Amino acid sequence: MKRNYDVVIIGSGPGGLAAAIAAKENGAEDVLIIERDVELGGILLQCIHNGFGLELFKEDLPGPAYAQHFIEKVRGHGVETLMDTMVLDITPERTIYAINRGLGYIEIEAGAIVLAMGCRERTRAQILLPGSRPAGVYTAGTAQRFVNVEGHMPGEKFVILGSGDIGMIMARRLTIEGARVERVLEIMPYLSGLTRNYVQCLLDYGIVLEKQRTVNRIIGNNRVEAIEAVSVDADWQPIPGTQEIIPCDTLLLSVGLIPENELSKQAGVLLDPVTNGPFVDDRFMTNVPGIFAAGNVVHVYDLVDWVTEAGYVAGKGAAAFARSERVEPGEHIPLKAGENIRYVVPHKLDKAHLAEELVRLQMRAIVPIEARVLVTVEDQNGEVVAKKAEPYARPGEILTLALKPQAYEAVQKATSLTINVRKR
Repeated sequence: MKRNYDVVIIGSGPGGLAAAIAAKENGAEDVLIIERDVELGGILLQCIHNGFGLELFKEDLPGPAYAQHFIEKVRGHGVETLMDTMVLDITPERTIYAINRGLGYIEIEAGAIVLAMGCRERTRAQILLPGSRPAGVYTAGTAQRFVNVEGHMPGEKFVILGSGDIGMIMARRLTIEGARVERVLEIMPYLSGLTRNYVQCLLDYGIVLEKQRTVNRIIGNNRVEAIEAVSVDADWQPIPGTQEIIPCDTLLLSVGLIPENELSKQAGVLLDPVTNGPFVDDRFMTNVPGIFAAGNVVHVYDLVDWVTEAGYVAGKGAAAFARSERVEPGEHIPLKAGENIRYVVPHKLDKAHLAEELVRLQMRAIVPIEARVLVTVEDQNGEVVAKKAEPYARPGEILTLALKPQAYEAVQKATSLTINVRKR
């Protein structure tokens, strides 16, 4: 294999596949995808449920079918792939060190890099869950792989902690396979995932969701025998007298996702402490020139279609960087999270590229507003330069506002922009 490439993508999930396609279509001649698994597709390969492609293709596809569309396009574009390969280190000068069973220790030079490593699940240790340590405690994604890929049922009677999308989807999947989901517990007073998944996966299958409830203790020695559920107050503290023992043999955790950024940190990429992903501009370039990031490695998306769109933007930016050999980024306009906004991505706008294509701002609300809201982009003087009405704002669902060309003149004059969401 070659040791020099115009663009190298780390990860072959939806973001990585889209980035490779966009890089090829925008002038990058030598493009390489490095994937640690033995086949392309990333997490999509175990997501056999429908719900993918509704925005991009206007079709309701399962995950593997959605992935196959892009895998075929990647192969048709002549993108090189290096499978079963673990990237060990990335330098700020865009040198990649990796290890492969057949090739051994590899050193690759890249004109630009796209980080597309996705995210990982929070584990029991990360949420400090008390109790014994028996078999039968899994993250929801691990159980999803067991059932959908390995053909193995991890248990018969389940309790699911957390109302994240994977947890709700697995509640439905396990029920279809003949298991019993006793309860879904959510520590927050609102859903962590999409409302559509609550309706299609829990309500439609008669699975009970209890909010402001959590697991107080895991019971069992060799295997989970039960969990102790408890209600919590506004400070997430257990309320005495609300304990309930729920018999089960398996506990699934759907308690959040963390962008996978160990390699990013090694490359000197600055991370947002709120999203746990890189600070990026509107082309998804990080603070390290020539290193881009796309998909769930930046922040956790609701829809795979949006991950693909981000991959396209990052791949196009990476190809342009590799061609021009531009070292320093241009002048940026910082974006700030304002009223009832937890974070906004991208974190800044590059003035030099602002008018090249539509810029989508994506954000999450801090608390739910179950009424009509107005999302506004305001300059340093409080003047509204862009706005969008939404029927509600929920922390579990991303809000999107596209900066249209008519707003570019006002945006170019701003020294900073603040995004707010308020009840109308």
